[in-house]
Amino acid sequence: MVLPGVYAPQEDTALLAGALSDESLPPGAAVLDVGTGSGALALAAAGRGGRVTAVDVSWRAVCAARLNAARAGLRIRVRHGNLFTPVRGESFDLVLANPPYVPAPATGRRPRGAARAWDAGHDGRMVLDRICLEVPRLLRPGGVLLLVQSALSDPARTEALLREAGLKAAVTRRRRIAFGPVVRGRERWLRQRGLLSLADYEEELVVVRAELPV
Repeated sequence: MVLPGVYAPQEDTALLAGALSDESLPPGAAVLDVGTGSGALALAAAGRGGRVTAVDVSWRAVCAARLNAARAGLRIRVRHGNLFTPVRGESFDLVLANPPYVPAPATGRRPRGAARAWDAGHDGRMVLDRICLEVPRLLRPGGVLLLVQSALSDPARTEALLREAGLKAAVTRRRRIAFGPVVRGRERWLRQRGLLSLADYEEELVVVRAELPV
């Protein structure tokens, strides 16, 4: 169930779900799904026996995730808040992140409504940089971050920032997809900025996997 204004599971969700299926997730592992949206990834982790906390800045997303967990008969702790604020002081074996990552023209205002799920500032890194900075403090030794983003928002910078923080980081999955409505709507601007070439008619999504050494 996806409520109006809540990000619906799309290709990036499926790509991250595939990466999740590759992970060894022992029963009772502490899992955080940040930016949970409808709760699709949180449900996938809970279905494998994880103790899942899901966070979203949108109250509608929080309600959707709770409804979907109840419908699936799965226990998920859902919290409202901005990124990691609701779980400050906690630690996790696995963090899942499908943050906003689409570069957006400057408006002088922060994204509002449904746009909070995709608009991520001039370089697409408004939330990605925060995750790279803050997530190392949330991971237990041997803990893993799985993050999905667009190639438009510089995955190499994500890897570099995570490595600087002491994590082992690499792109583990890639998928090229047709432009969705958000990218189509700002295609001309993205080409003018050089983020898309004249030959690009697909967007590449990647999963970055980062692990905190034991």
